[in-house]
Amino acid sequence: MHETRVARPYAKSLLELAEEKGKLEEVNKDMSLFTDVAKENIQFQAMLKNPIINHDKKQAVLDTIFKGRVSDMTLAMFRIITRKNREAFLYDIAKEFKNQYKTFKGIATAEVTTTYPLSLDQKNTFINLVATKEGKKVELLEKVDESIIGGFVLKVGDMQVDESIKSKLHRLKSKFKDNPYISKL
Repeated sequence: MHETRVARPYAKSLLELAEEKGKLEEVNKDMSLFTDVAKENIQFQAMLKNPIINHDKKQAVLDTIFKGRVSDMTLAMFRIITRKNREAFLYDIAKEFKNQYKTFKGIATAEVTTTYPLSLDQKNTFINLVATKEGKKVELLEKVDESIIGGFVLKVGDMQVDESIKSKLHRLKSKFKDNPYISKL
């Protein structure tokens, strides 16, 4: 929770500045690149959070990795945050920026879990279903989880539709446990 409180104002400021300068899409791509790099490399995140490593060295690493790959505005933001000794929160700031960007653009994120990768038609069906319900553009995240046996689990915000075989079997099992014809001692 603390990370979100620190990240929110930085992300909001960056979003507003990027919008004002007409570089919102460019900075959004930069934040996606940053989160991808951080997710793929745990050592990178650990280095940013390590209080023993000098801030200048952290800035040098950020410059080495991202210079030429991200906009000057994003690099400047990295420098400001590093100068303020907040580089440990860069990953959280990037994630929060992505969330605020989606809210600003009216994009709903839907996550669908199935036992196999979806076809293009199936993806479009889920996107259209959520777009109709939410009245927004939809970003569909796909997960494959064979443990649900069949069916799907769809999450949009705090709403979840669980039509998986696993949950149906679990509900059926619960009903058999509560059999009114068997006397309880």
